[in-house]
Amino acid sequence: MDFEPSDKARDFADRMWDFMRTHVLPAEKVYDAWRVENAEHEHPPILEELKKEARSRGLWNLFLPDESGLSVLEYASIAEITGWSPRLAPEAINCAAPDTGNMETLHLFGTPEQKQRWLDPLLAGEIRSAFAMTEPAVASSDARNISTSIRREGDEYVINGRKWWISGSADERCQIFIVMGKTDPDAESYRQQSMILVPRDTPGLNIIRHLPVFGYQDQHGHSEIVFDDVRVPADNILSGEGDGFMIAQARLGPGRIHHCMRAIGMAERSLALMVERAKSRVAFGRPLSEQGTVREQIALSRIELEQARLLVLKTADLIDKHGAKGARTEISAIKVAIPRMALAVIDRAIEVHGAGGVSNDFPLAYFYAMARTLRIVDGPDAVHIRSVAREELNRPNPSLTLS
Repeated sequence: MDFEPSDKARDFADRMWDFMRTHVLPAEKVYDAWRVENAEHEHPPILEELKKEARSRGLWNLFLPDESGLSVLEYASIAEITGWSPRLAPEAINCAAPDTGNMETLHLFGTPEQKQRWLDPLLAGEIRSAFAMTEPAVASSDARNISTSIRREGDEYVINGRKWWISGSADERCQIFIVMGKTDPDAESYRQQSMILVPRDTPGLNIIRHLPVFGYQDQHGHSEIVFDDVRVPADNILSGEGDGFMIAQARLGPGRIHHCMRAIGMAERSLALMVERAKSRVAFGRPLSEQGTVREQIALSRIELEQARLLVLKTADLIDKHGAKGARTEISAIKVAIPRMALAVIDRAIEVHGAGGVSNDFPLAYFYAMARTLRIVDGPDAVHIRSVAREELNRPNPSLTLS
């Protein structure tokens, strides 16, 4: 791969940094103050102002190649920049999860009618969406366990089941759910599941509670939902019956690039804060930046960050050239490596900040919670380590290959 960013990627990155400095980072305090004064899951008006500004700058839907003209590799650097302000920047440019994955899914597998009703308003930033896969009663790291029933009855599908950790659903702008469930329990194991579109106002869709993450209630929420005889038209099925696993794999490849690059952005901001703190604080008669242990923490953080970024960029390049299937080992590898790196860097930054590091005066505690959660989101570490090991065990030993 070429390590030099393309002219297009550099231009977008420059514009994104200008937007971050002049609008997004200054808006963080406005966003936080508004949330203190209002209901947890109401939509802060500052985000609509940021969205309007981003759109005027051409910073909109950059994650989707057919919309932006950017490759996965070119978009990766933009995703990293948004990670400096993960609560505001991704949504400001309409590149926030789970909408990105849902828009990709609708773009790839939606019918013209489904795209017109749901994809178009999502691309316009008028509504939001959710992806309902994980269930409380089973180990959802093995998606074959998912037991929500999607049963055909004439011209309708009837859905019954319970989901949880459904991100985005506490926000009333979330108007459409992509639900994964079983349409044929007797089929081959990877053909039992399907995905179907369920509008928020469908009778029988009941949001039970909004779950905190390490004590934080995100504005968009992570909810537990019960589907009780939910009926939707048969036309709401995505692609076709039995295509659930195929759709999931197509959806998750680029999405993991986005998650990992945002995590790198969080780690970069944490390192920058660590350096500022080390220069400004004096202990034992000299600045922290002159203490050997602090210098080691700074140096290790830079080394680990650079290693992590290269692995993600290699993975993005492989996706561009060979699709998600051609990068499956690397996709699993970054899903393990990058959140662990981010946690290590953020933890060092917390240490250098002392008690301030665990407060809300700095973003570090929130970053730590987000990075730790990423080790579970889209499959826990153990599942991805298992995948990498399987590939490695099947890899031929070149020293034993006969010429």
